[in-house]
Amino acid sequence: MPQLMTMSGSTLVLAEPVPYEQKSPRRPRIRARWAAPYRRLFAVPGARAFTLGNLVARLPMGMFSVSAVIMIAGSRGSYALAGAVTATGLAATAVVAPWTARLVDRLGQARVAVPATAIAALGSLALLLCVRLNAPNWTLFAAYAATATTPNTGGMSRARWAHVHRGDPAAQHTANSFEQAVDELCFMLGPVAAAFLCTALFPEAGTLTGVVLLMTGMLIFAAQRSTEPPVAARTDRAPSPLRSPGLPALLAVFLATGAVFGAMEVVTLAYADRLGHGSAGGAVLALQAAGSCVAGLVYGSVHPARAVSRRLLVCTGAMTALMCLPLLAARTGSLVVLAGALLLAGAATAPTMVTGMTLAQRLTPEGRLNEGMTLAVTAILGGIALGSATGGWLADQTSTTTAYAAPACAAALATAVCAVGPARRR
Repeated sequence: MPQLMTMSGSTLVLAEPVPYEQKSPRRPRIRARWAAPYRRLFAVPGARAFTLGNLVARLPMGMFSVSAVIMIAGSRGSYALAGAVTATGLAATAVVAPWTARLVDRLGQARVAVPATAIAALGSLALLLCVRLNAPNWTLFAAYAATATTPNTGGMSRARWAHVHRGDPAAQHTANSFEQAVDELCFMLGPVAAAFLCTALFPEAGTLTGVVLLMTGMLIFAAQRSTEPPVAARTDRAPSPLRSPGLPALLAVFLATGAVFGAMEVVTLAYADRLGHGSAGGAVLALQAAGSCVAGLVYGSVHPARAVSRRLLVCTGAMTALMCLPLLAARTGSLVVLAGALLLAGAATAPTMVTGMTLAQRLTPEGRLNEGMTLAVTAILGGIALGSATGGWLADQTSTTTAYAAPACAAALATAVCAVGPARRR
């Protein structure tokens, strides 16, 4: 490059060449753009505090059942008894949880959640003592049934987000995506933590740790009064969520979606066991939860279409298509290939749940939000129980490869119910 000449008085001075800096085109800040909705979400005062308490209280949800199975089976030598006890607790939860949520709507989260959690914690401790003292089998059922009073922490957290971001659908969409990612994270880490504590320390360690975390987290959560939704006036006169047009059909979609989860879990464990890699079954399932967790966070950072019911139909359709991948991967006889298929299949479950919960919030009558959210969770739990039973029966009667048709068919059923129900509502 030629040098530039400048005048300094009457003398010509050769100036140093100015280096040419080729600036690369500015790259879009993908990370900042992805995280912006979540920074905005937690900008509300008190949001981080109640989220912390909710995280601590929600982690034991994935610990208690695994801890109970290990503790009971190790003491009584019967997995059938352990499964029956946990199934009884699930059935009791399906009955009691909506009533607990209704009390939360009537009296407030702090007034109901703390004593209800204390009763559930005492039930878990009673189960521990009954196992430890070799009490009769019926006492195990009675003690574990008492844990059904555990409040739906995820539903209460979603109700808080709906309150602090009322009138802002974009923020509520991000909040529901975050909550679904937290659900996946807790159900991914909870069983692993429970199995480690019960095997590395002593059989009761998982239950004890879960009780401490549940009670501590709920006290932190309930102490955040600034973000607590106010008790709606005349809650008794608000119609039941089950009478809300469109909500019963949406609960049927949740029931079928829960069957996807339950069938996939049992069939995958059976598949890994028959390949001689039974200990790897949990890790393979964790990949599905990881895929769902990441998909939920990404889904929450985008601005979806306004037609929530039509969006739910698209999500269930995508879930149906992706649930065919494990069915195809199982035919290869490779656990590695199956793990990759489950990772991809999990990417559709979180968007389905997020969209479904958003629609449930809009269909639930004012003043009954906690009850509506709990009904949705109850439908999912019922679907998990049905899917587990169906997947286990297929795995025993046919083959684990054929049994992977169960979650695919359940996803197809969810799509069909959505097409004739919520998706037809404007």
